[in-house]
Amino acid sequence: MWDKTQLKETIQTQMGDYKLIIASNRQPYSHIKKGSEIICQRQPGGLVTALTPVMETVNGTWIGTGTSPYDKEVVDSDNKIQLPPDNPSFSLKRIFLSKQEMDGFYYGYSNEGMWPLSHIAYERPTFTAEDWEYYQKVNKRYAEAILEEVGKEKAFVWIQDFHLMLVAKYLRESDNPNIITSLFWHIPWPNPEVFGICPQKNELLEGLLAHDLLGFQVKSHCDNFFQSVESSLESRIDREQNVVTHTKRETIVKPFPISIDFEQISKEAESKDIEERMEQLREEYNLKGKKVIFGIDRIDYTKGIPDKLRAIDRFIEKRPEYREKFVFIQLGQVSRIQVPRYKALNDEINSLVVDINWKHSQGSWAPIVFTSEYVQYQDILALYRLADICIVSSLHDGMNLVAKEYVATRSDLDGVLLLSQFTGAARELSDAIIINPYDPESFAGAIAQGLAMLPEEKEKRMKKMRDIVENNNIYRWAGRVLSKLLNLEFDEE
Repeated sequence: MWDKTQLKETIQTQMGDYKLIIASNRQPYSHIKKGSEIICQRQPGGLVTALTPVMETVNGTWIGTGTSPYDKEVVDSDNKIQLPPDNPSFSLKRIFLSKQEMDGFYYGYSNEGMWPLSHIAYERPTFTAEDWEYYQKVNKRYAEAILEEVGKEKAFVWIQDFHLMLVAKYLRESDNPNIITSLFWHIPWPNPEVFGICPQKNELLEGLLAHDLLGFQVKSHCDNFFQSVESSLESRIDREQNVVTHTKRETIVKPFPISIDFEQISKEAESKDIEERMEQLREEYNLKGKKVIFGIDRIDYTKGIPDKLRAIDRFIEKRPEYREKFVFIQLGQVSRIQVPRYKALNDEINSLVVDINWKHSQGSWAPIVFTSEYVQYQDILALYRLADICIVSSLHDGMNLVAKEYVATRSDLDGVLLLSQFTGAARELSDAIIINPYDPESFAGAIAQGLAMLPEEKEKRMKKMRDIVENNNIYRWAGRVLSKLLNLEFDEE
């Protein structure tokens, strides 16, 4: 079984003097001001959850975008800082963007264009020439930062997600033969008809085929990518070997289902501190004697939060005997609020919570507790442990690591996972109750099924899921990607 020690030994013995550099739009930690003190805060999201333990193991360099004014105050002259704050083990090199660059590259091309294009959530993508110019500009800045970091050394550059599709192309144009590049695509890859909407589809495909290795979450996303290339570019595709040849360059394309640090999360969730926090949260949310249903998502239209709220509403209508006997706690981090669709979604969620609570409240009891404030990771672990049911209701998702985190915290073999059929995780965690978030009737029925499930059934299902997540952990994922990279040779003169 892959673990942190095995990954570290593999890297030390096989990577030799190769540097490992991760490049992503999102940084793993941000700095904020609390009172008179600048504090370091771990960022939420699947990418950070997955990659932080890898970077702590390999002592590499992470290149990401600084987002707060305090991020700039703590870096050195090379815009670098050592992290994590309590046990520094890797470097974070921050890139700082102007407001115009953020608007065009991040809010514009990435999140109004590529994000809805890649998710079947019925949101029309928007592409503008100005946003495309900023997207290219920021990708070039990332390539320059990587080249500056690599110098004349050999390096594996591991690029993350849809924000940085052109970076490898710019690295190739620098004619540095010492760099091997891989990109991991964290979200779904659309079918070729949908991808054909993008005006810059050929440029993006050529940018992706500048990598030595492309990783997707599941095989169907690889198949969609092959079909997109086939319909847009002159190329040769060998599906048996998982290789695309374009302009005499070969790119390996494979699925690598991402995961979590199972052992660390499981151990931390069992700690005395978490148990104490569980008791405090029981008091804070008035949970004693009640079943707890829990959800945690970034506020995004792909996550199905309104559908989850409507299912809770329908559940109470169908099963009124559960009034005052449960509480649904939904955490949601506000994101991309500058994009009108996200602001509208935030307003919709708040309105639904008010309406449903008004409709069903009795005395001091309200069925839904919703907060969009930042919540410490220890509190999230405590809520996982308290939850009789955890709901993941994504309308379309690459993997969804909340599902795997919930499973990792339940060493007591208690709890029920309700998991959308439209997540990558549903392909692995088939012992969850699989739901269709678009169908409020069956969704409400699944909530009732989860609350009524017998202890022995819960134990059987949870044990199977825990075995899967434990075996397919984050170190196995990273080890598989890096092992594939180690099979590639530098094209040295």
